[in-house]
Amino acid sequence: MGSVELDRVTKAYTREVCAVDDVSFRIDDAQLAVLLGPSGCGKSTTLRMIAGLENLDAGRILIDGREVQDVPSRDRDIAMVFQNYALYPHMSVAENMAFGLKLRGTPRAEVARRVQEAAGMLGLGDLLERRPAALSGGQRQRVALGRALVRQPRVFLLDEPLSNLDAGLRASMRMEIARLHRTLKATMIYVTHDQIEAMTLGQRIVVMDQARVQQVDTPMRIYEYPANLFVAGFLGSPGMNLVRGRLERQGPVLRLAGEGALALPALDLERGPLAAHRGGELVVGLRPEALGLERDMPGQPCLDAQLEVIERVGNEAFLHLRLGAQELIARVPPHDLPEPGQTVRLAYQPARMHFFDPASTARIEIQA
Repeated sequence: MGSVELDRVTKAYTREVCAVDDVSFRIDDAQLAVLLGPSGCGKSTTLRMIAGLENLDAGRILIDGREVQDVPSRDRDIAMVFQNYALYPHMSVAENMAFGLKLRGTPRAEVARRVQEAAGMLGLGDLLERRPAALSGGQRQRVALGRALVRQPRVFLLDEPLSNLDAGLRASMRMEIARLHRTLKATMIYVTHDQIEAMTLGQRIVVMDQARVQQVDTPMRIYEYPANLFVAGFLGSPGMNLVRGRLERQGPVLRLAGEGALALPALDLERGPLAAHRGGELVVGLRPEALGLERDMPGQPCLDAQLEVIERVGNEAFLHLRLGAQELIARVPPHDLPEPGQTVRLAYQPARMHFFDPASTARIEIQA
């Protein structure tokens, strides 16, 4: 398989529209990496440049240490799985899977062997004679994966391959892709806007927004130490609560813009990293699981908030609350909950707070 490295890659369609801006990251051999971000952030364009379907305006792309930005797509030894499957409707499953190999002049016996092997891995053995119209959405996506598998490339590129499937099929296909990666020990780069897919599949996540890389790390490192306000709010389901206020010079207390105050842990406002923000604006982040009802978090500081909506999702519930002008979401056990419209005592865990500079949006690292 192969490593993939992007070195200051840039793609601009016009002077005003920069699709990918100075993007750099490295994916090691046999890693499953995810390019994650909202629509229009540049992740699919980045994937297409790796594939050779888009030209670079600046920078380098290296596969196994070899620069490939000037190498035609067919000679890069990559295989791509698209969002819309791109199957030939007049061909059978076997013919669709074999088509690329036949174009390359692969011997017939080798083509048959690889198709049978891929069909067995993907549970397509009984469907090889069917045409795409006779298949379900999940089966069609398996055929598209099979067509890539038979190529045995150095790098697999997957561009939002599950976005056309319903929720149940997406979950099962996520597991299918994870199993394939573990079996093949292949280098895979997977594009998605779905952070659940990113967290469950990725060994490494490249978070993108507005054409630039925001953070590159393992899923849990990004979840626990988001680099900036965008990453904090985007990664997580639901995203992090971000509370804005003024850090009092004495305290330490964050005075909220609307009403109330948030007591902060015992922080050094004289010499610590928050010293520059004393008396100024600050953003404090709390994951929904760091908030709860007072009865469930004894000994933690509390504040009063208005309960607006309860979202029950089976084994847990999300409380949507309002604290003055601030909106908060708490993840709690689903039983014996107060009624919407009530004022509740909301506990929070200061030890799990995150701090951000509201001007630069960057994380402020607090030493324990």
